[in-house]
Amino acid sequence: MAGDGIWSDETDWELTDLDGELAGEELLAMPTLAVVGRPNVGKSTLVNRILGRREAVVEDVPGVTRDRISYEANWSGRRFLVQDTGGWEPDAKGLQQSVARQAEVAMQTADAILLVVDAVVGATATDEAAVKMLRRSKVPVILVANKVDDQKVESEAAALWSLGLGEPKMVSAAHGRGTGDLLDDVLAALPETPREGTGGAGPRRVALVGKPNVGKSSLLNKLADDERSVVHDVAGTTVDPVDSLVELGGKIWKFVDTAGLRRKVSHANGTEFYASLRTKAALEASEVAIMLIDASEPITEQDLRVISMVADSGRALVLAFNKWDLVDEDRRLQLDREVDRDLNRVPWAQRVNISAHTGRAVQKLVPAMETALESWDKRISTGRLNTWLKEVVAATPPPMRGGRLPRIMFATQATTRPPTFVLFTTGFLEAGYRRFLERRLREEFNFDGSPVRVSVRVREKRERTSKRR
Repeated sequence: MAGDGIWSDETDWELTDLDGELAGEELLAMPTLAVVGRPNVGKSTLVNRILGRREAVVEDVPGVTRDRISYEANWSGRRFLVQDTGGWEPDAKGLQQSVARQAEVAMQTADAILLVVDAVVGATATDEAAVKMLRRSKVPVILVANKVDDQKVESEAAALWSLGLGEPKMVSAAHGRGTGDLLDDVLAALPETPREGTGGAGPRRVALVGKPNVGKSSLLNKLADDERSVVHDVAGTTVDPVDSLVELGGKIWKFVDTAGLRRKVSHANGTEFYASLRTKAALEASEVAIMLIDASEPITEQDLRVISMVADSGRALVLAFNKWDLVDEDRRLQLDREVDRDLNRVPWAQRVNISAHTGRAVQKLVPAMETALESWDKRISTGRLNTWLKEVVAATPPPMRGGRLPRIMFATQATTRPPTFVLFTTGFLEAGYRRFLERRLREEFNFDGSPVRVSVRVREKRERTSKRR
């Protein structure tokens, strides 16, 4: 009964279908290129130049990148992973020591390494220490002299031959000078297949979201059983999204640890602005989000802002109440009231009480994610849907509007991810009645953990036209 042209105004369906195509992609094994060097030599700028797009967060202060971040690149038809790292220093302490350790892991696991040196400053003691360590590497190392913006700097960069890594490849990451020749050298150095390929079908994509210092990186490290993200008691340690492939419940999952959202993107600035954009992009690329909430503290406006972002994105959702080991009986009662009052926009979300610090109940996240994704992928046949709808409407008709009773003629599920239903009616359906139908849909077809969207298409004018004919 859905006539021609009915679908033409559903522009947002195309985006949902695109998500479905992404879910079917294969995760092909690709070699990894690690970009390393001391702080503020332009590593992230070079990464963006290699990618041909702005992915890595860049700001004119040292220490913006802290974790090791992987991006997919393509040059001359060959695909490979580029791993951006934080600044490496041999005698770093505290947080910077964790950052340096992540860079060292990248050096140990990569298939080729770019050592970036500031050609204007010249070789420093830190550069020499990095060279000493990289000489023990079993993979190719390419020395990159960055910030070679003109011929004057080019003559100064020639002095970097003294580092003993061969000819320095002179580039200007900011302006693109020499990067094409550098990428040709990279392809020559990279093997066709990585030393440790992942291969296989594409894993489900999970975004870890929440306000700063709520325990996202700690949870990722606990799940991966590895120090994959830098963890520190300074809020906002993670700036870029961090990708990790983690095996849980016999399956491979792709987790993205995102930067904590402090404020609205329109109010953010500098590093925080770009980190917010990266976080939003990571959420859009995911299939299910794990929203971490500090159970030991009252639910905040920041929590509600992130939840709204997840709900607007249409992703499946698991609410993980972290730091449960710090919650006493009084706080549990108070939290129940806060959930009823503040989280009424996502009553359908799966809920798990965990402790990322101790590992308490983190294994329960797997069935919660699987349930949410099963709901997110679910499709109801048109016949079954209309049989159910006829019974519901007969028992509870829609409210009259303008003295007329709207009639629901037909319903269909337009898309999955999230499940989106279209009702063809003879009149407008009140928002309250649409919420009623959504609630009954959930009860009948078990859409736990996934948003459900109900759209109405009024065909009143079309019917009147056909009657006049």
